[in-house]
Amino acid sequence: MQRIESIIGQAVIDIVKNLYGNSPDNSQVQLQHTRKDITGDITLVVFPLLKFSKKSPDQTAQDIGNALKDKLPEISGFEVIKGFLNIEISHNYWNSFLYDIFLDTKFGQSPVKKDSPTVMVEYSSPNTNKPLHLGHIRNNLLGFSIAKILAANGNNIIKVNLVNDRGIHICKSMLAWMKFGNGATPEKTKTKGDHLVGDYYVRFDKEYKKQIESLKTSGKAEDIAAKEAPILKEAQEMLRKWEANDKEVITLWKTMNEWVYKGFSETYKALGVNFDRIYYESETYLLGKELILEGLKKGILYKKDDGSIWADLTEEGLDHKVLLRSDGTSVYMTQDVGTAHQRFTEYPLEKLIYVVGNEQNYHFQALKIVLKKLGFSWADKLYHLSYGMVELPEGKMKSREGTVVDADDLIDEMIITARQMSQELGKLEGLDESEKESIVRIIGLGALKYYILKVDPKKSMTFDPKESIDFNGNTGPFIQYTYARICSVLRKGEEQGFKINANNIKLSLPNDKEEYLIKLYYQLPEIIEESGKTLNPALIANFCYELAKEYNQFYHEYPILKEENSTTRDLRLALSVKAANILNTAMGLLGIEMPERM
Repeated sequence: MQRIESIIGQAVIDIVKNLYGNSPDNSQVQLQHTRKDITGDITLVVFPLLKFSKKSPDQTAQDIGNALKDKLPEISGFEVIKGFLNIEISHNYWNSFLYDIFLDTKFGQSPVKKDSPTVMVEYSSPNTNKPLHLGHIRNNLLGFSIAKILAANGNNIIKVNLVNDRGIHICKSMLAWMKFGNGATPEKTKTKGDHLVGDYYVRFDKEYKKQIESLKTSGKAEDIAAKEAPILKEAQEMLRKWEANDKEVITLWKTMNEWVYKGFSETYKALGVNFDRIYYESETYLLGKELILEGLKKGILYKKDDGSIWADLTEEGLDHKVLLRSDGTSVYMTQDVGTAHQRFTEYPLEKLIYVVGNEQNYHFQALKIVLKKLGFSWADKLYHLSYGMVELPEGKMKSREGTVVDADDLIDEMIITARQMSQELGKLEGLDESEKESIVRIIGLGALKYYILKVDPKKSMTFDPKESIDFNGNTGPFIQYTYARICSVLRKGEEQGFKINANNIKLSLPNDKEEYLIKLYYQLPEIIEESGKTLNPALIANFCYELAKEYNQFYHEYPILKEENSTTRDLRLALSVKAANILNTAMGLLGIEMPERM
């Protein structure tokens, strides 16, 4: 069924030509949803058309409104307010729209075709010196959801993870394990591998601080002490050995990384995210070094007296950026140059989206400039989705001090809280144990995901576990419970032998609440499209809340299965079927499962 904006837009072009002699172009026909406090569905902004009419805004709006009402049966009325033409759409159009989408389970989503653009989304990007934490949770949930939303907009999506498995931070964990580990393994200690390695990263920091204090006591200035602490120098030497392919260091590195990878996989599975491809910094940094050295040969980059290689970014408003250290070891920028080059060589990418926190804004500005200086035109296809930090009510987290909120612990806590609240509210009565466990997992994770994704990614946020799992208000469990309620209605309808006669949808005369629900359904495609354009899952999350809230009001105000008029009952059942389908679709784009029973 043709969208009403398209019908009205073309009609306005024709009408303006007939009335005033010239045709406006599409950009001059500005249509938007009418404000909730004003009568109407679609508003035409008349001001761009005054150059054609040579009349006042109100008179122009009146002329066009009269002509539209005569021309289009889809329009039932209009109102002119200060140069805005507020158009009411007929009941028949909305009924026909519901009829057309009633059985379309893919409504709102665009198919991926052979010629669809290929978009790569990088998210997670963990370091192998510590387990995933609350900040990683926001990153993973954003990246996974954005990938699903872009796919729903018809893009061919490649979800990738870049594991930062080398560098000084990795060597810190390795060195601390060598010094203090006494042969500890995940099996011996019964500790998840990423947690075990993270414990030694924290241990390194404690020893490092002790040595700094000791050097300060002996008369060293703090900045000198920080550079000369023996344990730091040992870690730096270990990094040099790693890059020189020292057998002993490489063996330990592989062993400890395998512990971490296994732990990460368990967390990703619990969180419900996945990847199509995993890149490793250890496999891309050498390509980055080659490209940097080539840039040096061509005079694009420069070398300092200490042997370090730099890019001068001052013309672009930044500063000088180091690309290789004086000892020849690489930095993050080195491997990002290599990884980007590899990806654009492997895939015909239309866009490469990095989902990385806003503390890395400078890094990605510099990366794009460096790549352009090196002669890669595809650098303009890089996009940094810069998101705000996530904190707890208690404040910021610091991984090296061991004060982070561990992702595994938080997932477990969400499921425990979901179980407690569900039991208190009687949501699990009549279910067997396996059903209960499945549902509390779905509720707990749904609460976590929704609470994080309902916030605009660009904003920093505070995550409150207890608030997130409330069964009332703008929360995941509230929407999930609404979905389960609809499923219950539809099950009971089947048990009572009610079968929807689709023709009754067109024959019915919906009340205001029913028609408002249809108008909400109508918004789904544009919500998905706008969410994809702005890379903002919060638009979909808050649409789901609005729909769940409106359906609940409808459910409480009007009988569905007890409605005696079969035409009206079929309309309400059809509205319920479509509400469930749209909630399932939209929440699915957030990576949230929907339970059919609660």
